[in-house]
Amino acid sequence: MADVDQVRPRQAASPSMTARQRLALGLLLSAGFTLAVDFSILNVALPGIGADVGLPLDGLQWVATAFALCAAGFTLLFGRLADMFGRRRLFLAGMALLGVASAAGGLATSPAALVGARAAQGLATAAVTPAALALLTTSFPEGPHRDRALGLNGALMAAGFTAGAILGGVLTDLLSWRWAFFVNVPVAAAVVAIAPAVLAPDRLGRRPRLDVPGAVTVTAGLLAVVYGLTAAGDTSWGDPRTVAALAAGGVLLAAFWVIESQVAAPLVPVTVLRRPGVRWGNVAGLTAFATETSLVFLLTLYLQKVLGYSPLVAGLSFTVLGAGTVLGGIAGPKVIGRIGGRSAMVAGFAVQAAATLTLVRLGPEPSWTALLLVATFAGGVANLVAIVGFMVTATSGLPDREQGLATGLATMSQQVGITMGIPIMSAVVTARVHGLGGQGPGAVLGGITTAIVVNAAVCAAMAIVAAVFPRREALTQVPPAAPPGT
Repeated sequence: MADVDQVRPRQAASPSMTARQRLALGLLLSAGFTLAVDFSILNVALPGIGADVGLPLDGLQWVATAFALCAAGFTLLFGRLADMFGRRRLFLAGMALLGVASAAGGLATSPAALVGARAAQGLATAAVTPAALALLTTSFPEGPHRDRALGLNGALMAAGFTAGAILGGVLTDLLSWRWAFFVNVPVAAAVVAIAPAVLAPDRLGRRPRLDVPGAVTVTAGLLAVVYGLTAAGDTSWGDPRTVAALAAGGVLLAAFWVIESQVAAPLVPVTVLRRPGVRWGNVAGLTAFATETSLVFLLTLYLQKVLGYSPLVAGLSFTVLGAGTVLGGIAGPKVIGRIGGRSAMVAGFAVQAAATLTLVRLGPEPSWTALLLVATFAGGVANLVAIVGFMVTATSGLPDREQGLATGLATMSQQVGITMGIPIMSAVVTARVHGLGGQGPGAVLGGITTAIVVNAAVCAAMAIVAAVFPRREALTQVPPAAPPGT
């Protein structure tokens, strides 16, 4: 039986993309890569940033939290606004905001200015990412060209997260942490200058009213959930702030679901969320980003706390992972062309689980770095195959007018996954280290290997879920055959 995601109109084979399509693809990929780099480029520079602008140690987390809150909290709203007011328009506005915010961050001399600039970068990310994805999906009809575009986009997004850690270390060591902000300014200026000539103008039909109650509840709910997750990573899962934020987020998101089932023009039509491809595709996307970014966190702890490597050397160790993600993004569309998006997700998660599980053998000697490099390369390839499968599955079978919504959901899954993976794995490490009764390299290694087992188990569970549930739901939704003679 064919995969459920293969039952969709496919683009007829064509020799190649048009010149305009290639230019648009290059522009959108450049913007996406830049935004992905921003997720991690400041991580290794945080101590120096705090010393320069007077941010105390316990306040450094706000440099990352302000970005994550805005990037994840507003992405679904901006995805729908792109459908309503124009994807190109929102894309250009977001890139302009990114340039201004990055310049302000590089020039910041106070904690308020720095955190404010980082929050503005997060808002720019929330606006640009779903708009850019929607421009990709509407520029290429469903089929090989769209699959290839989404594959390259996924590869560069994942590689950008890794490249950010490397680039941040290099810029901080050779120049200054301020260049981690300034590097965005020429990219944003170039994109804003070139985009109007490359991207097709927005063609807007009848503009529906904005679902204000839905927009308020989903944005506030996502903000609360992301804040709760980051608070858990900074303190503990039992901290009152964490519990209160996660509880409030759950209530607000439940209220959002009730609102969407009742209003005439919902922000997210319930019928879209009921599609197996959209629902399970986004679950897979959240899992893919949560597991891989949290694995980078675990291996950073291993390289620095167990092997004693410097932040720069630890960052450079992930270049092999970056190469694997790029290869996976290139191979992903070919895998999908052969076995379908759902099967690609299943295979990707299964191989990622196996590659991750081998890392439990890591030991306290530098010679184990070879295993780390091989396993992260294989896992990176598999993770990107799963991510491309998720992107294709979650955006297929929908009309162009809903592509901003679909890509907003996909972007939200991606960014919430990036946010939630690290605090969850950090909690596993901390609990195991305390259980071992020490803080030395041996106890830290024990905590890391325990978290690696959990990470691999999550990947394996997602492979099983992706294999079973989307097909089962699709089969139950097949309409009955028409009576004879009708």
